[in-house]
Amino acid sequence: MLRRFFALLPLLVLSLPAGGHDPSAWGGTYRTRDFGRSWLAADAGLFIGASLDVAVSPTDPHHLLYATDTRLLRSRNGGRNWVQEAPDIFYGPTLAVTFLDDGKGALASTAAGIFRTEDGVSWQPAGIAQSALPVRRIVAATTSGRVIALGARGVFVSTDHGRNFRRVATDLLPDQPASSIAIQHDPHESMWIVAGGEVWTSSDASDWTPRMAGLPKGRIETVFADGATPRRMWAAGNDRVFVSDDDGGIWRAVGSPLPEPGTVIREMALDPAAGTILLASHRGLLRSLDGGDTWELAEGGTLPVHLEAGPLRPDPHEAQTWYIGFSLMPYQELWRRAEQGSNLLTQLDPLSLAGLIAFPLLLLLVGILLARYLLARQQGRHAAGSYVR
Repeated sequence: MLRRFFALLPLLVLSLPAGGHDPSAWGGTYRTRDFGRSWLAADAGLFIGASLDVAVSPTDPHHLLYATDTRLLRSRNGGRNWVQEAPDIFYGPTLAVTFLDDGKGALASTAAGIFRTEDGVSWQPAGIAQSALPVRRIVAATTSGRVIALGARGVFVSTDHGRNFRRVATDLLPDQPASSIAIQHDPHESMWIVAGGEVWTSSDASDWTPRMAGLPKGRIETVFADGATPRRMWAAGNDRVFVSDDDGGIWRAVGSPLPEPGTVIREMALDPAAGTILLASHRGLLRSLDGGDTWELAEGGTLPVHLEAGPLRPDPHEAQTWYIGFSLMPYQELWRRAEQGSNLLTQLDPLSLAGLIAFPLLLLLVGILLARYLLARQQGRHAAGSYVR
């Protein structure tokens, strides 16, 4: 009877009714080629619970890396097809990913650490303190060889293309996760972060200076470098958008407050020429087409409804092309679970690891012995029946 049931199970599954894809039913990553006016799924055919990061190769717009809640994916044809990357390493949530400046090398983070590849084939662990794990965001500069990582506690910088990281400004920056990072395309490739709700900047990744004049103290959530106008920086938090035209010397509020108080802003993008502002928030994607005077929630159609928006990443080849990710589970919960997983990994000693391996082996051994016993018993009954006849 059981054999018949398992033989018919695939037919039963295939016979169940299936409807069209509902973007509200899953998370995932979406792409716009007109700066947020229209979006299409960049991972069609996949069922993603949470999009955690996406990166576009600086040398090939069709080469993507995609960090999800269950694996790391790679596409070499602009997202039409995806393959799982290094399943022996990335078999759980991949939290952050970035390409190096050569377009081949890349870095990706999990609860276990940061992993690095130079050829897109083999991945090796990077040198970073356990206190940094899990790293939520990794950004590589384009010319200096620096890579900055936002750790669970503090900010970590690499000056050798991501091979080794060291914590910076331990006496200044808060001992907690930084929420945002931006690289200003000036001669120094200045780095900007948001830590403890405040904006900080550094031109050499060592000395960091706060830039808070005109900003609400402790309330800023994200920062954005304006690539079109030198010295112009943007920031968002406290349900407002702010701009500075002098490298953060003085900030001023622009537009109107967001329609719903208490909106958590995770990422932002701007097209100042068109007056378009995009905000990835815990309510979804917020959009303004008039420089922030009015706001609307961009949802429905191809975008998920009532899902949190997280990563908002540019295509370095086309200014109007951006990617945005959504998650079924709150991002804060995903990061909390990743941090718990990282703590468990660091607490495993050799004795605990041996016990973890021995237990399933013991279950397997018991199963084999039980199966042999039942088989011998059944053979004995058949032999006895044949003898009687």
